[in-house]
Amino acid sequence: MVDIFSKKEGPRREDVEAKRIISENRQTIHRLADQISNGGFSRSRAAMATAKETPKPQGLSIHLLGTTGKTVDPEPVLKISLNGRVVIMDANSGKQLVFLGEMRRKNSQKYFALATKKNGFFSPLDDETQDCLRDLDGVMLETGEIEDKFSDVMKDRLGL
Repeated sequence: MVDIFSKKEGPRREDVEAKRIISENRQTIHRLADQISNGGFSRSRAAMATAKETPKPQGLSIHLLGTTGKTVDPEPVLKISLNGRVVIMDANSGKQLVFLGEMRRKNSQKYFALATKKNGFFSPLDDETQDCLRDLDGVMLETGEIEDKFSDVMKDRLGL
């Protein structure tokens, strides 16, 4: 023989009775808890209540999010980074303004690759800058002196 017990809807009779007794005797329970903990129970409840409150501003506080009011004109400089990127950057902020290309290696030869679609760049240079630097695409840079002269020629052509 099998007995089937199904859960009836709503709370159990014992639970309802226990909640009623606790709610009727809440003041006595709190007084006893304070007496046993030497007032710690009430202090902890008061601390929890103040922690749950939303903070209230004291006076006027203004926070400006964004840029400063002072705008500085960018000072463009040419930079060849250690990882081979050739960029025009702002000397004041250090932000990159224009990506010109990169130094690549092929058969242990270092050469300059202009940022064009033909060289595999997703974001090519504008036409005016490409026309200005087109003949420098693929220039071999064998020594540090040649690289320095190369950067000087680029500066002259770009008016930096």
